[in-house]
Amino acid sequence: MLKNKIADTPLYIMMLSIHGLIRGHEMELGRDADTGGQITYVTELIRALGRNPGVDNVDLVTRLIEDPKISSDYAQPEEQLSNNTRIIRLPFGPRRYLHKEVLWNYLDLMVDKCLLWMRQQPRLPDFIHTHYADAGYVGLQLSKLLGIPLAHTGHSLGRCKKARLIASGRKERVLDKQFNFPRRIESEEAILAHASIVITSTKQEAMDQYGLYENFRPRLFMVIPPGTDTSRFSPPGKRNPPVNAISMVDRFLHEPEKPIILTICRPDSRKNLHRLICAYGEDTELQEAANLVIIAGNREDLREMDEAEQTVLTDLLFSIDRYDLYGKVALPKHHSCEDIPDLYRLAAQRHGIFINPALTEPFGLTLIEAAASGLPVIATEEGGPTDIIANCHNGILVNPLDTNSISNALKSALNNPRQWKKWSKNGITGVRQHYSWDAHVSSYLKQLHRLLRRERKQIRRDIALFQHHGKSPLPFSHHVMISDIDNTLLGDRESLSQLVEWIRIRSQTMAFGIATGRSLESTVRTLKEWKVPIPDLLITSVGSEIHYGKTLQPDLGWKFHIRYKWRRCAILEALKDIPGISLQPDDNQREFKLSYYVDQPVATSIDDIAQLLKKLNLHAKLIHSHGEFLDVLPVRASKGLAIRYLAYKWGLPLKSFLVAGDSGNDTEMLLGDTLGVVVGNYSPELHHLKGQTQIYFAQKHFAAGILEGLAYYGFADKNRNNLSLEHFND
Repeated sequence: MLKNKIADTPLYIMMLSIHGLIRGHEMELGRDADTGGQITYVTELIRALGRNPGVDNVDLVTRLIEDPKISSDYAQPEEQLSNNTRIIRLPFGPRRYLHKEVLWNYLDLMVDKCLLWMRQQPRLPDFIHTHYADAGYVGLQLSKLLGIPLAHTGHSLGRCKKARLIASGRKERVLDKQFNFPRRIESEEAILAHASIVITSTKQEAMDQYGLYENFRPRLFMVIPPGTDTSRFSPPGKRNPPVNAISMVDRFLHEPEKPIILTICRPDSRKNLHRLICAYGEDTELQEAANLVIIAGNREDLREMDEAEQTVLTDLLFSIDRYDLYGKVALPKHHSCEDIPDLYRLAAQRHGIFINPALTEPFGLTLIEAAASGLPVIATEEGGPTDIIANCHNGILVNPLDTNSISNALKSALNNPRQWKKWSKNGITGVRQHYSWDAHVSSYLKQLHRLLRRERKQIRRDIALFQHHGKSPLPFSHHVMISDIDNTLLGDRESLSQLVEWIRIRSQTMAFGIATGRSLESTVRTLKEWKVPIPDLLITSVGSEIHYGKTLQPDLGWKFHIRYKWRRCAILEALKDIPGISLQPDDNQREFKLSYYVDQPVATSIDDIAQLLKKLNLHAKLIHSHGEFLDVLPVRASKGLAIRYLAYKWGLPLKSFLVAGDSGNDTEMLLGDTLGVVVGNYSPELHHLKGQTQIYFAQKHFAAGILEGLAYYGFADKNRNNLSLEHFND
């Protein structure tokens, strides 16, 4: 019964593709290294999914960019592609356009932006599908926080790229700094450990490339070749003469009627354009047989391009001059997305060849486009082209490092008209059989439904099951109750049992959290001893750490946020000889917390310690509690700031938070717009808060005092508008 119901339920899929320039029209493919085949793949995939009756909605979430150097289209928060597909742009990090290697430092901000946006939607996605490692990092956090299955497509992999660059003579240390390889590879490993499915375009990508990773699991992978839009890419004919391509290319050529050797790629060293032009320049017979047309991105002024792209194009221009190829090679400065089909058709019309000589190619979308246009192909034997040629029988593979192999393959294809016609016909037929978007989507949805049946507890998402299955109720919560542990939540078992039952009854619309000075390990151990279920939120180590639910998923965004100006070792050294304070045991020390005992009669005053740190230009927050403990934290860390961060992250007003405490380290979270409860057994440090707005001093002690405060505020019992849960009902 459930199996059929899942199969019949139209899916809501959230795509994440973060880098590059993404819009639904006039895509600027080749503008830079980040705006290439991945952009085409993702946009065409969501269009094809939107046409399938098994799909309810598809949202492609990417980065909002406000930069006068690029179109204002990329600053639009929403772009509707069809009635059920759209591009959503969320701002994070600097407003300007950034290359993908720079985005890593801001990805945790993207997690928070996504959570806030997702909370505002009428339902949560059935699947999150991420593209490339940066989006995979964001999707991984969302998947863990929300319990939504994760699908991933790598497009290219850090280990493979790093190995190729090192083999070419580059220094590992320089590469790690330039491309952020350590963080990228670490993220790719984490994605493989968590994802429900990894979609690849070829078997070679799945087994050989992902096989380099420690978390490689063969059963995780599903090979689903992408499709191509045959309405755009089709053989030349009288109805669609390649007029634009003719004007773009022929002005470079002395004998434009000759066959064309065509390549289309970004100006990237991995695309191996240098070796292609050497193969052409060193072979006069090949020059006599055909012209060479290189479409390598768009440019205005070489001097204003990225250094890597500038190097590739400069080398091409020098090679044209070195081999005296003027009139034989076309290297246009500009082309649009709409020009690409015309270029394939022009090359096919003149009985030319398409070549992809890349050092390695994860898939090779241009090969499918060329094949659909009736243009035979020569391609690298490294990567995806092996599958494409095997399926379409429309060309041959070459060693991309062997110049003679490249030139001989081109001459063989150009000089055999009968073979050329057979390859042309085979390519058109092969694409229709193996690389249509409808076929791709059919296989894709079949796999998603298989996973949802296997993990049917995830598709049901009944809120009553949320805590039981370790899912966060935060997307549905309208209230959050947060309590200190020692002497607040704990102390009386009878009233604690009543409070736990009170929380359980309201778990559909209220989240439960704790905020404590204890470490995470000590917190979990103590809660188990008192038979308290693991809360939805755990703010531990005096607000320096945040975790979620039974899986204890860390909030990496908080960790990144509080790192600001924190110099732990320098502070430790500065305080080592301060009279009257001594370090607590190692178990109480954390990455973002130093904890001391205070011998009150002889201790240096907290104000004097603060002045010392200020004099040494060390930034820290000092929290003195119970007259005998001192915690030193980053300036952005505390229980109160952690609650305010959570309010922002999950889109909840502070008045939706009720906080309960008993001592000085609870002061900050009790102040402000939160609803505060001070239990009857409070420390004298909180006496000065009496009379403060929205702070209730209970008469009863421990959990009974919390219950008294909850009753006083009528907390979580008011009639509130609920997020639509229709999708999650069985």
